Amino acid sequence: MTNIEQAQFIAAEFGATAQLLEQMAQNSVEQVAAAAEILIDCLLEGRKILIFGNGGSAADAQHFAAELAGRYRLERRALPALALTTDTSMLTAISNDYGFTQVFTRQVEALARPGDTVIGISTSGRSANVIAGLQTAQVLGARTLALIGANITGLAGVADQVISVPSMDTPRIQEAHAVIIHILCDLVEKALVAQSTEPDAQALRTDKPAPGATG
Repeated sequence: MTNIEQAQFIAAEFGATAQLLEQMAQNSVEQVAAAAEILIDCLLEGRKILIFGNGGSAADAQHFAAELAGRYRLERRALPALALTTDTSMLTAISNDYGFTQVFTRQVEALARPGDTVIGISTSGRSANVIAGLQTAQVLGARTLALIGANITGLAGVADQVISVPSMDTPRIQEAHAVIIHILCDLVEKALVAQSTEPDAQALRTDKPAPGATG
């Protein structure tokens, strides 16, 4: 690849992501707003959020939980959010004893309670263990959200609210999911800070970085 070809490729990749996000800005606002309301209601009711996915979506689940339990932009109380993708003993024990399809189901059964929100992330929308986890969450009375790509034949059927990225390209879907996660965190924080009486609730993260912050 020549320097010119490389430059064209880089510009095209940026352009493809920008085009997808612009499409979502036109067509996906209601989906994201509805998901945010579910999360806000859940947390205001004193419930918790459980999140999971596979591979890059597992990383997104951990990122999502970290922004909520830590903080995104605003100084506020820690929020009860947990990624079910981090405990290697749990993941390997359940996979070994029950099969990988049950790796999230068993954890949801152990942790989810009525009124909690359970979030499944899958670029394909067809991950069997993510579908099974959301199905279990519904049986237990938890609310369910799904972040998926353009394929809505799997997870969409077991989620109370779906955010669908209009693409079949996995990297583009993952990039859009990262933006969606940030938007949801921002909306949740703003809503909870508005409900808070903490004297430092309006302190911006960018005004005074936390000691040792690396994000």
